Amino acid sequence: MREQMTVPAAPGDYLPDLASTRSFIGGWAQLSVVQYFVAESAVIEAWHGLEAYDRRTGFISDLGAINCGIYEHRDICSPLHLLMNASFVVQGLGMLFGALLLSSALLCIAARPGVRIQQGAAYRKAWNSAVVVRILTGISGLGTVVVGFVPEDLRSPLHLVGALMFFIGGAFALVLLGLLWLPHTPMSWFILVCGTVSLGALVVGGLTRMDVPEPGTLERLMAYPITVGFCAAGLVVAQRVREVRRTAARVA
Repeated sequence: MREQMTVPAAPGDYLPDLASTRSFIGGWAQLSVVQYFVAESAVIEAWHGLEAYDRRTGFISDLGAINCGIYEHRDICSPLHLLMNASFVVQGLGMLFGALLLSSALLCIAARPGVRIQQGAAYRKAWNSAVVVRILTGISGLGTVVVGFVPEDLRSPLHLVGALMFFIGGAFALVLLGLLWLPHTPMSWFILVCGTVSLGALVVGGLTRMDVPEPGTLERLMAYPITVGFCAAGLVVAQRVREVRRTAARVA
């Protein structure tokens, strides 16, 4: 695939516009999801339940619950639930903006400067994969936004639907993106591992219905790799777009 998508150029080949503001913002939008870990740590520190919050046994959504009390046999009380839910929304919007702003052409080559896109069967396959990655990323981001706007203790099925959209869409998007980027960046292996770990944990969670000794650990194996994987992808794109913009500025 790499040989068919790089130089020498042929009629109809073109270079994606890596210096565009759209690409730059899209890369940083993906990278911005890292704020989730800061928000989660702050919310856990403010936890006011009868027992201290434990990441091994506590569900992530408990941190966004609006009310204090017993919910599904768990004592929950999260005074900073607004911060947690806002973080969910910001994370989801970051993924949505990344899906909308990062072009399929840019994703095909992992924003590698100077790499030409050559028309052909290999490129069409890569293009289709990039489009699917963008769609899955958008679904995952939308699901996260839903989770933020519909906390678990509202007892709405939308919360579970949003969570599944995030887990399923995010895991498959990372696996596909990792495979797509194999010829273009060593980071592809890390992204691929993140997606695989999340997908594996999701399967275990589905089979066990989260009835395991440490459900919090299992849920975080589903969620954390998605957040970290998209941060890594955003970092790759943002750095490479920045290099192109700097080079263009020096030439000008």
